[in-house]
Amino acid sequence: MTKSFSLQPIMNLAQHKNDSATRNLGQLNKQQQSAQQKLDTLLEYHKDYQTRLQTASQSGMDQAELRNFQQFINKLDEAIRQQINAVEQSKISAQAGRGEFNTTQRKLKSFGALQQRHIEEQKKAADRSEQKTLDEHSGRLVPYRMNNTEDQNQ
Repeated sequence: MTKSFSLQPIMNLAQHKNDSATRNLGQLNKQQQSAQQKLDTLLEYHKDYQTRLQTASQSGMDQAELRNFQQFINKLDEAIRQQINAVEQSKISAQAGRGEFNTTQRKLKSFGALQQRHIEEQKKAADRSEQKTLDEHSGRLVPYRMNNTEDQNQ
């Protein structure tokens, strides 16, 4: 009779934590990509408005238009600074999520190795038990065959 793996509840918990860490890491990576895309978009807007400002200033513009362009570009600069901070924060969060994922992976692999060892030990025990049964059975057959051989020789 095989014994169940005594650490199975802990292994199930480790699997659950690993699944959770995997989902969390996926979300964190998605957030990081989204933050980076927003930053890229803001940088494109900034570049576009800088080009518009240069073109408009070469063709001539009044003070109010110039001020409006500069104010808008200043607001874009501020938004870019904030988005750079958001990208950095998302990178830090994703790195922490990667660390958590790696930790849960190591634990799960450790429990998997213990479970495999348990299975191998159970198989060895079953093989020994089967061999013992065969040996006992063979041990009973030998005297029986000897008696039958003696009976036939007489």
